[in-house]
Order: sequence, then C-alpha cells, then structure tokens
Amino acid sequence: MLSIVAIAVGYLLGSISFSYLFGKWFKGIDIRKHGSGNAGATNTLRVLGKGPAITVLLLDGLKGIIAVLLGQWAGGDNLWIPVLCGLAAIIGHNWPVYFGFRGGKGIATTIGVMATLAFLPTLFAGLLAIAIIALTRYVSLGSLLLTAILPFFLWGMGRPVEILWFSVIVAIFAFARHRANIAKLLQGKENKIGTKKA
Repeated sequence: MLSIVAIAVGYLLGSISFSYLFGKWFKGIDIRKHGSGNAGATNTLRVLGKGPAITVLLLDGLKGIIAVLLGQWAGGDNLWIPVLCGLAAIIGHNWPVYFGFRGGKGIATTIGVMATLAFLPTLFAGLLAIAIIALTRYVSLGSLLLTAILPFFLWGMGRPVEILWFSVIVAIFAFARHRANIAKLLQGKENKIGTKKA
C-alpha cells in the first residue's frame, strides 16, 4: 500500500507544471498558447527568458529526483518502486492532472529521475547531448540523443536490468512526444535555441 501511495504521489508531483505556473505568474499567459506551445523549459526560455527557464529546468528535474527518493524510501530493496515512481513523475509532467493533461515533453524530469537512479551513465549521456545542442542549437535533437543513447550507457556500465528497461520506455516516450520536432528536423524547420516565436 505504501508503494502505491508513493507512485501516486510521484504522479501528482510530476503534474506540477512550473512552466505553466511561471507563465501565469510573470506574464498572465498560458504558455501552451505561445512559442512552441510546449509547457517546458525550452519554451519558457523562448517566451519568458533565461531566468525563468533555468528555474523551470531545475524544478522539473527536482520533481524527478524527489519522486525516485520517495520510491526508494517506500520500496526498500525493491528497485521497481523507485523506477515506477520516476515513471509516474514523467507521466505526470507530460499529462498533468492539474492542467487538463496538457504538459511538457518530460526531458528535464527524465534527467532528474535517471540521474538519481544511475548518475554516471546519465552524466555521460547528458554531456554528449549538451555537446550536440551546443553544436546544432537544436534542443530537441539533444533531448532525443540523450534518451536514445542512455540505455547503451546503462547496459555498458552494468546497471540493473530494471533501470535499463525503464530507460527504453523513457526513450519511447521521448520520441513519441517529439514527433512534431522530428518532422521539423527532417524538414530543416525546427526552431533553434535562442530564437523567439510569437
């Protein structure tokens, strides 16, 4: 029962959309109706600026960290419980119950979850993703690369199978949520970081 409660709390925690809240607090807008229409850190940068975007990025990551830590406390030696709590937080971010199930794409929360479950593989994958973003200025491409290569780092570094399979599920989530971005990348129409869109 405690594990079920922890997973539910993970979802509710993930459902807190800081991008949406910052849009309301700072500009009185629904950020999902501006920029790319996504309730995440990248669109927060585009619409609200660097300060709010960095804060949203950190808070979205923190949701994932707290969810996993809660699962570790509730699950004891059962690794599936923190994994499921982390998954619940990502699902909450993507489909938040408080905001009509219209959320972000879950990358920052995914980073928080994966860094807590497997820090070094996530760090190495993250550094490669950051390099790609720096070179191309496509955040979506870096995000997709992160989730695509993370399972290989986890496998290569001998991390538990529960975390490995979870990373595969997360990658599927990421690619599904980035369908429009993938199409724009292939067409050369994807927005680059630092550009503004009305």
